[in-house]
Amino acid sequence: MPELFCVRANNGQYTEQFLNGRYVAIGWLAKNDLSKVKSYDELKALYVKYHLDDTSELVIGQQVGQIERFLFGIKPGDYVITPAKDTDFIHYGVVRDEPYYYGGTEDGCPFLHRRKVDWHKNSIRRAEFSVPFQNTIRSSLTVYSISRKNVSHKSHFFEVIGKKEFVSKEQHIEVETHKVVLKRLLELNADEFELLVTELLTAIGFEAEHTGKVGDGGVDAKGELNIDNIAKIKIYVQAKRYQVGSKIDARTVKALRQNIPRDEQGVFITTADFQGSALEAASENGFPRIGTINGTQLVDLLTKHWDDLPQDLRDNLGLKKGLIAG
Repeated sequence: MPELFCVRANNGQYTEQFLNGRYVAIGWLAKNDLSKVKSYDELKALYVKYHLDDTSELVIGQQVGQIERFLFGIKPGDYVITPAKDTDFIHYGVVRDEPYYYGGTEDGCPFLHRRKVDWHKNSIRRAEFSVPFQNTIRSSLTVYSISRKNVSHKSHFFEVIGKKEFVSKEQHIEVETHKVVLKRLLELNADEFELLVTELLTAIGFEAEHTGKVGDGGVDAKGELNIDNIAKIKIYVQAKRYQVGSKIDARTVKALRQNIPRDEQGVFITTADFQGSALEAASENGFPRIGTINGTQLVDLLTKHWDDLPQDLRDNLGLKKGLIAG
C-alpha cells in the first residue's frame, strides 16, 4: 500500500515548475547537497549550523523533520499531492524509483533538493474530496504525511482518483454509512431539509436567516459567516434534495449565481453531486464564488457538528449517534 504525502510549492508559486520538471522540491539548506546525509542527527547538526537564529527546539525539530521526511520518508511508489496556485485544484503523482538529487535553478524554481515524480495529466478539484480530507491538506507545513494523520484520508484519496485496489475495507463501510444517512435526509420534506441546513450552518458559525419560499430565486438562507472574528463573509445559500447518484448541472449553479450580489458569495448544498461543468461554473472568474457541498460532504459536516444541532432536530432525524458520528 503506497503512502500519501503533500509537498507544497510555496503557495503554488512553483507548481508549474514541479509539473514541467517532473519533480517535487524543498528549499532548506540550499547551499548543501544532501545526498551524503544519512540520518536525522546529521540533518539537525547541519540545520543548526546554518540557522543560528533558530533557538527554539520546537521550531528546529519541525523544520528538520520536514527535511527528513522529504529525504527518507517519501519512498518510490508513494503518491504526492501539491496544491495549484489556484488552490481550487490539487495535482498528484507517483514518486519515481530514482534517488534524491541536487538540482539547478534554470527553470526558475529556487528549491534545489528534489525527488522525481510522474505527475498525472489531470488535476483534481479540491471540492471533489471529503470535508475531513480538505481540512487535512490545509496544514501549514511544507512537507507532511497525510497517511499518518489518518489512514482513512489516504483511502479516500485513492477512491477519488479511481485507484480502487488501494481503497480499504473501512472506506467501503464509510461509503455505505453515508448512503444510509443520505437516505434519511431524502425522507425530510423541503422545509425540514432547509431548516436542517440552516441549523448546520449556524453550528459552523453562520448567522443565518431561513428565507426559502416561492420566488426566492433559489436562495434558501442568507446571512454572515463569522470565522472566529477573523473574517466575515456574506453568503447566500441554496439547499436542495436530489436523489443520490444524480448530478447537478452548470445551469442550476448559474441560476443561483444570478441572485448573489457582486463581491459576495454563495453556497450550494445538496444530497447529490455536481457535474464537472457545475464545479467550473461555481468558481468561474468574474462572478460571485459559490461553494459546493455534495451529499458525502454534507454527511461529513453533520458528523462533525452533530452535537451542536438542536435536540429536537436530531430527534426528528432519528439517527443513532454511532451512525452519524461513527
